[in-house]
Amino acid sequence: MTEQETRRNRQARFEGLAHVVAEPLHRYLLRRTNPDMVEDILSETMLVLWRRIDDVPGLGTGPTPDPDDVLPWCYGVARGCLANARRADGRRLRLVERLIRTQQHPATMAADHSDLHAALDGLGELDREMVRLWAWEGLAPRQIAEVTGLTSNAVSIRLHRAKKKLAAQLQLTRKNAERLGHKPDEGRSSQ
Repeated sequence: MTEQETRRNRQARFEGLAHVVAEPLHRYLLRRTNPDMVEDILSETMLVLWRRIDDVPGLGTGPTPDPDDVLPWCYGVARGCLANARRADGRRLRLVERLIRTQQHPATMAADHSDLHAALDGLGELDREMVRLWAWEGLAPRQIAEVTGLTSNAVSIRLHRAKKKLAAQLQLTRKNAERLGHKPDEGRSSQ
């Protein structure tokens, strides 16, 4: 194969990969960072994928790869690029997050998920990321293992424990709210 054919083959493989992973990676990043940074981090992720095209597991030589084969590894790359961006912009991000928190008004939000977010904040960083990968990205434990670098068994165990902890925390929060709130039939006449 000539050098030009090799380049064309590499470009075709990357274009097929980009076609399959760009949108899921964009959604993944939107859920995890400031919307202003998503495009930059996605670009950095795609650059890493281009540079490491031969390392992408499950890519093969066909024009369109199977998303289930390539996405977990690509999520891992995006996760690394996101971590790099967070380290580089740490102070700025903390300021933006503080401003966002102070400007948000629960009354103007469509749905109040503060209990869920508080319960998620009670988990460790890795457990929180695994729950998000499972719930938001729809990944199976073996795919989460590929993203996080853990074994499938460790992910299954940690995910099970994290979900139990979340459920217990949400149940406790609801019981406390019921104790402080009104009973459903309180104040109504029985006549």
